[in-house]
This record gives sequence, C-alpha cells and structure tokens, in this order.
Amino acid sequence: MTTEAHTESTEATAPTGVILTDVAAVKVKALIEQEGRDDLRLRIAVQPGGCSGLRYQLFFDERSLDGDVVSDFDGVEVVVDRMSAPYLAGATIDFADRIDAQGFTIDNPNAQNSCACGDSFH
Repeated sequence: MTTEAHTESTEATAPTGVILTDVAAVKVKALIEQEGRDDLRLRIAVQPGGCSGLRYQLFFDERSLDGDVVSDFDGVEVVVDRMSAPYLAGATIDFADRIDAQGFTIDNPNAQNSCACGDSFH
C-alpha cells in the first residue's frame, strides 16, 4: 500500500495541478451528455484580471492545442493550455448548488498570494 500511496501522490502533482472534485465531475458529465456529444472536454484558461486576481474561462472544447495538459477525472477530461497551467497549479474546481451560490467555483491558492498587476502574470 505504501507504493500505491506514493503513486497517488505522484499523480496528484501532475503538471496541471488542477483538481476536479467528484461533484464537479458529475456535473460536467451531465452537461456534456445534454450536449449529446462525446468529443467535448472541459477547458480552463487563465487571464490576468487586474489587482483583483485572475480571471478564469471554463468552457467545453473539442480542440487539442499544442502543449495542452490533459487530466482525467473519472472519465471527464480537463484541459489546460500550457500558458495557463503554472497559474492553475493546486487549483480546485468544484460545483456549488446552494441557495446562496450556484455554479462552478475555482479555489486557486496562486491568486490569493499575488497581485496580477503589472508583470506579475506575463
């Protein structure tokens, strides 16, 4: 079991470092099924968002771009372009379905520790 734990640890530190929660994976699967397509993946991209932090784009995409980093979460592929990957290391994507919040959420430790002003995210 020590070897398995080590293997899981290694997989958890994949180049993207993006984590898709089980709840979010189920929601993504359901949305893809509603589209009636089996070639879609969840793509996540980052853009500088001024001093408030980073802006995220989440969308379904069938394209494969050079340098994409792909992670599989229970059959759901999450794709991050190579420029966004460093800024998403350790980020967790979840899905909230509550009265006060509904939709996908991203908890990114990278955005909390630095400002996106100037050259911080170039």
